[in-house]
Amino acid sequence: MNLDEVPSKARLPTKNGEFNIRVFHEKETGFDHVALYMGDMSGPDPVLVRVHSECLTGDAFGSLRCDCGPQLNAALNAISEKGWGVLLYLRQEGRGIGLHAKIQAYHLQDHGADTLDANLMLGLPGDARNYQMASIMLKTLNVNDVCLLSNNPDKAKQLEKYGIRVSQRVPLVVGVDAENEEYLRTKVNRMGHEIEFGDE
Repeated sequence: MNLDEVPSKARLPTKNGEFNIRVFHEKETGFDHVALYMGDMSGPDPVLVRVHSECLTGDAFGSLRCDCGPQLNAALNAISEKGWGVLLYLRQEGRGIGLHAKIQAYHLQDHGADTLDANLMLGLPGDARNYQMASIMLKTLNVNDVCLLSNNPDKAKQLEKYGIRVSQRVPLVVGVDAENEEYLRTKVNRMGHEIEFGDE
C-alpha cells in the first residue's frame, strides 16, 4: 500500500457529536493542523467556524489559567447543535510562541507580570499567531463565507486579509473565573479582545 494514497481524513465520533476529521500538513513549519467538520459546507448561510489555537494546558489538562478548554468545548457544542460547521485546531501553542516559552511566561505571570508583558519580557511577540493556514484549510473545505466564533477582532481581520469573508463574528465568552479574570481583562484592555464580564 502506498501511504501517500491514503487520505488523512476519517469519521470522528465525539461527546459533542459525530464529526469528520481531516489533517492538513504545513510544510513551512512541519506542523499538522486539524479540521473537525460536520454537515454541508455549501450554504447559503455563512458557515459557523471556530479557529482555535492549540492550548495543551487548557484543552487537555483543564487549566483554569485561561478559557481555552471551555471555548473548545462550547464551539464543538455550537457546531453540533447547528448541525453544520467547522472547527480548525491550529498548532499555535501559547499564542504562537510554543509550549516551552508559554510555561516560562506562566512563571513570569506567577511573579506579577500580565499575559502580554510576560511574552514581551521573554523577547517574544504578545501574539505571534498567523491565520494564513486557516484560510487555506477553509478554502480546501469549500468554505469562503463564515460566521466566526471569536472574541478577537484581529482574527477576523486576518482571515479577511487571506480571502475569507467574515459575515459575522459571534463572541464566545465561557469559562471566566477568578483564576483567569485578570488574564482575560488584559486581553481586553491591552490586546483588543471583546469580552463582557458579569460586573459590566
